[in-house]
This record gives sequence, C-alpha cells and structure tokens, in this order.
Amino acid sequence: MLDLVPEQIATLERFSRAGFKLVSLAHVERYLGVEKDGFVALLEPVEGKLRVFGQVGLRMGEGIGMLVERRAGKAFVWKQESIAATPALLEGYEHFRKEVRALLETGSHQ
Repeated sequence: MLDLVPEQIATLERFSRAGFKLVSLAHVERYLGVEKDGFVALLEPVEGKLRVFGQVGLRMGEGIGMLVERRAGKAFVWKQESIAATPALLEGYEHFRKEVRALLETGSHQ
C-alpha cells in the first residue's frame, strides 16, 4: 500500500468526483490506476503530487494498450493484441488525456 500525503489523496478524490474509478493492474501495482470510458492512466506519487507515468492508454484485458503508429494507421497495442484506433477511439483518447491533465493540474494551483 502506498503512503499518500493529503494533497495526493485530494487529487484522487477529484478523479473520483469526475467519474473515474481507481483500478489496480497486477503487472504495474506500484502505480495508481485511474480509468474512465475504457481508458487508463497510471499515476505515480512524486514529491507530494501525482503525475502520469508513461502515457495513457486503452484498457485491453489486464493491460493497457499504448497508441502506436503503424503502416496501416494508428492502433492501440498491448502484447500481441491490437485494436485499430478509430476516429471515435482517438477522440475519446484525447478527451481522456486532457481531463487527466486538468485534474492533476487543479491541485497545483490551490
């Protein structure tokens, strides 16, 4: 279990109020996962704050599919699985990224 400071707990509460759920992924259990609309971000406690570890991605089974560029176009990939990045998925991905960033930045301005 992670020892979180009050500011980090307040940030997680903002995520919860915004409709995100906390998730745990076995292979990355050292990070806090937040999920909404099928997308996941791993949050890392650093210097009293939370920041995104790596990049956000699409929940694919027990993993997170990262957005990659391929000859056939963009896709979310995790291990041997691949899901084509449709315009609707890309729009959801961008919305999720912006919402995560805004929720993380909200606490740093208080």
